[in-house]
Amino acid sequence: MLTDIEAYLRQAAAYGRDTARIGPFLATFAPGSASPYVNYAIPDDGAQPQPADVSALVAAYAGRDRTPRLEYLPDLAPAVEPALLAAGFTVEARMPMMVCRPAEAVPVPVPDGIELSVPQSRAEFAGVVAVQRAAFGEDEPVTDAAIEGLVKLLADGGLAVLARDTERGVPAGAGVATVVIDGTTELVGLAVPQRYRRRGIAAAVTAQLSRLADRAGVTTAFLTPGGDVAERVYARVGYRGIGDMLHIWHL
Repeated sequence: MLTDIEAYLRQAAAYGRDTARIGPFLATFAPGSASPYVNYAIPDDGAQPQPADVSALVAAYAGRDRTPRLEYLPDLAPAVEPALLAAGFTVEARMPMMVCRPAEAVPVPVPDGIELSVPQSRAEFAGVVAVQRAAFGEDEPVTDAAIEGLVKLLADGGLAVLARDTERGVPAGAGVATVVIDGTTELVGLAVPQRYRRRGIAAAVTAQLSRLADRAGVTTAFLTPGGDVAERVYARVGYRGIGDMLHIWHL
């Protein structure tokens, strides 16, 4: 299953981005955004990069004013991490890969005072982007390009859920599922603003995204939690760990 997920990640990472083949790496670059979370490389399965390959990868990102960064499943390419560390990379995060068959996702009640919907208006799409950027500590403004990118994602078969505070009328959480390919999707950008946390919103958004994925014919949904709290939230919905995802960068 890990091999299939990594193959999906390569296809999904190239969606809407410029790509380049650099040695045993697929490098992706997001037009209009320097965020490291949408600019990263993925090694080939079994890759054994040479120092020149790593140097070329660093130069490619530096030349585009991007942070050299990778996201991948280290079990499939165990020689890559030592080569990157030797070249000055630092582990950003090592987190579990969690999977679920959406048809088997556990229903979760929506908290009082919160409503979930699929974004339709430009303001709602902007709300999704704003919640995600704030939750992940990004200070980039919500641009037209970011909104249009999310609109296009849904038009191409991606999914999104926006949680809203019914009293204040403001976004209270969001999540996205990437374009479905061969019955597989990744849940990303699951975010809840600080003031709305610990109310069950993240679990409700995850469950709703899983239901939408099931309706879209998804048989494998996966995600990577950012910590123990998030891992428990996703486990509550029925996601289980099957391996690790490595995020590593050159600062």
